[in-house]
Formats: sequence, structure tokens, C-alpha cells
Amino acid sequence: MKIYNTLTGKKDDFKPRKANVVNLFVCGPTVYDYSHLGHAKLFITFDCFAKYLKKRGYKVFYLQNITDIDDKIIARAREKKINPKNLAVAFEKEYLKDMKSLGITSVTKYARATDYIKEIISQVKRLQEKGFAYEIAGDGIYYDISKFADYGKLAGRTALGAEDAVSRIDYSKDKKNRGDFCLWKFKQETNEPAWPFGPASVETALAGKEGRPGWHIEDTAITEKFFGAQYDIHGGALELLFPHHQAEVAQMEALSGKKPMVKYWMHVGVLTVNGQKMSKSTGNFIVLSDFLKRCPANHLRFYAMKSLWSSPMDYSESTMIEIRSAVGKIEEFLSKIRSTKSEIRNKTTNSKLIKQFKTDFYKELDDDFNTPKAFAVMFDFIKNTNTLLEQNLISQKEAKQIFEFFEEINDIFGIIDIPKIKRGVPANIKKLVQDRENYRKNQEWEKSDKARDEIEKHGYTVKDTSSGPEIRSL
Repeated sequence: MKIYNTLTGKKDDFKPRKANVVNLFVCGPTVYDYSHLGHAKLFITFDCFAKYLKKRGYKVFYLQNITDIDDKIIARAREKKINPKNLAVAFEKEYLKDMKSLGITSVTKYARATDYIKEIISQVKRLQEKGFAYEIAGDGIYYDISKFADYGKLAGRTALGAEDAVSRIDYSKDKKNRGDFCLWKFKQETNEPAWPFGPASVETALAGKEGRPGWHIEDTAITEKFFGAQYDIHGGALELLFPHHQAEVAQMEALSGKKPMVKYWMHVGVLTVNGQKMSKSTGNFIVLSDFLKRCPANHLRFYAMKSLWSSPMDYSESTMIEIRSAVGKIEEFLSKIRSTKSEIRNKTTNSKLIKQFKTDFYKELDDDFNTPKAFAVMFDFIKNTNTLLEQNLISQKEAKQIFEFFEEINDIFGIIDIPKIKRGVPANIKKLVQDRENYRKNQEWEKSDKARDEIEKHGYTVKDTSSGPEIRSL
């Protein structure tokens, strides 16, 4: 198995630090607004990847942080005139509800930043003791990037770019170096959320240091708590590569003296909408919960995985029409497989075909989790097997094997509505199809069209073939 690793800039053989155990951390959301389509792409990707690792026999601990204290949260709460904590709690609930709607079930632990203030402060103090951090009076405690020789090694640069995600609190005219970032921000306003920078017993000595964590320090504090100084995979959106992920490396490797902090870095490609970066100002911002009201979650999961995880993707309405057709082909195929009654025996040819399908499918996933190529293998198999089905050359036993493997695929990707297929076509739909067929025979075309419309309202369509009408899912 190989994975493209941002740290090395190439596909590396995948060998976890401990045999058959994978510690995976993915940057979670800052809970100040509703989740959007970009979040869906990112978190579906790692949900599928974690499930694939489990299918390969690994024991996966998937850790994801939730940033519930941040300058964006404070600013939004101020706009709405509510408590920042209440805002964060409300949007965290919305986020988790969205993840449930998407079928994301692989996360082992969601870790809120504010639950790890003790660990965060510990890291800040240790960085100060080791000479990697300095204090600006009345402002905060900052990381001195000039003290970390490898700063920039992950991103291949040390200067900010236009698309980089940054934190407002990192800006200070008194910083030693332009790229220095905030580890602990001292409280600036009376109603600003803040925590004491140490135990109550020494609170007097720490007066003026009450504050909140910087953006980057929460991740390393949380991962050190669960994984130690080094672990297997860190995932996130590409726009977090610099300075966020580079800052994490600088923090943890300075503290531990161990390299690398993370063995494999996976950065998911950016999502655009009609060729533009998604933004409320351009009117192309797509709220995930709104999107799911008009598009099934399995269709969105297929969309997220149809391209290579590290590649950029562009969303358009026409894309989802194509996705609906592609998913429909899979479900139509599985419906045929489920209804196979043939007892014909053609063991040599078909068993080889099924075995080769499984081998080729996982071979593509083993090569950098290449889902587009794996899906191409799947559709080639469907095409070839459909020909055999038309010739009545697939036995019930073989059909069962095929269906079970598609269930296995779906355990990873969640792209097929398996319960719908297992339930079969409802009796009322079958009756409407038969009524329509009778209308057609009697040349009652208007009634026939009305019957078709009624069928489609229920999520099905009819294809007229030489052997009679075929009922398909929309």
C-alpha cells in the first residue's frame, strides 16, 4: 500500500509505527457557522479512508479536534450578541448532526479544544522553558520561528500565500519575526473568554496572563495527549498546510526533539464551485444541511470520492446529474443481481471474473487510495456482468458473491442505497408500471404518460425493452 505524503513529496510505502495500528488525526471544524460542501468533501474523504484501513485489517484510532474557542467564534458571537461558548456549542451540535447525515461513523474521538486547556498551557510553558517562545507584554506568548531550523520543511516555504488560512491573533507589531505565531493570547477585553495561565495557587504571580490558546497549539496538545510526540497520519485541507500544519510541526518537534512528528501528511484538494472559491460574498456558498435536503447523502459521498483525494474538485449542478446517473447504474445492476434466478453453472469463467474484480479494485485503492481508478474497475465489471446477465449466464450463487462484494465496497464508501435494493420495488410501483403497460397496449398515451409521471414522483423510472418494461431507481 502506498500513500502520497506531503512531507516527502512522493508516494511512500505505508508502514505504521506499530504493526496493524494506525493513529490518524484530522483537523476538524471551527464551530462558528454551518458546515458547507467543502467540509463534506474533506470529512467524507477521511471517513472512507479510515474505513478502508479497517477493511485492510488495521486497528484505527481516528482523532478529530473541534475548535470551540477562536477569534472567529468571538467575532460572530459579538455580532449576534450571545455568549461565545453558547455559539460554539450550538454549531458543534449542527456539525455533528451533519456528519451523522453524511454517514460519517469512523471518528473514534471528537476532542474540543477547551477540554484540553491544561495540556495546551503545558506545551506553551515547555516551549518557553526550551527557548522557543517569548512573551510580548499585554499581548501574548509567541513562537520564535528563527529558533526552529526546520521551519518551512513541510510546506516548502516560510512566507504566507494568498490562499493560506490564518488566525487574526497572530498579527502583532511587536513580534520578533514576521512569521512568529501566537501560542497564548492574553485577555484583551472584559467579556472575552479566558482561562488562568496556571493553577489557582500561583494566580497572583500569573496576573495579566489570563487568556486563551492560539489556533495551532490546540492540535499538538490534543495529539500529544492521545498519541504521544509521534504518530502515523495527519490529514486536513490543503489550505491548512501553511502556516497551520507547519506550525504544528515546529511546536511538537521543538518540544520532543523527535522527528518526524507525523510520518504521513495527507492534504485533500480544494473544492471550488463553478470555478470559483466558495464564498458568501460571491453567492456560491453551499450550506451542507440545505444541500442534503435535495441530494441524497450517498450521492454526495460518490461525488466526493469520484476524484483522487489530493486533487482539486469543481462543483456544478450538472455534476450531480451525472452522479445520479452513475449511482443509478450501480443500484440498477444490483437490483438485477438480486433478482437472478438462473441455476446455470459456468464456474471457471465467472469465478475468475469476480475474483479479478476484487483483486483489481483493491489494487487501485492500495495505490494512493485511487478511488477514480477503483470506480472505473467497478463500472467495467458492471458492464461485462450485465452482458452475462442478459445471456442468463450468472447463477444465483455467483450473484450472491457479487452482491456481497458490493456490500463490502459500500461498507467503505457508503455510495449505494443497499436497503432500498434489498426491499425491492414496492408493490404500488409495480402496479403503476403494469397499468402504464396496459395503457400503452391500448394506445391510451395520455394515461400512460400520467402513470410514468406518478412512477417518477416515487423515485423510479421505466425503460421499455424488447423483453418488457424495466423498473429503475432515479
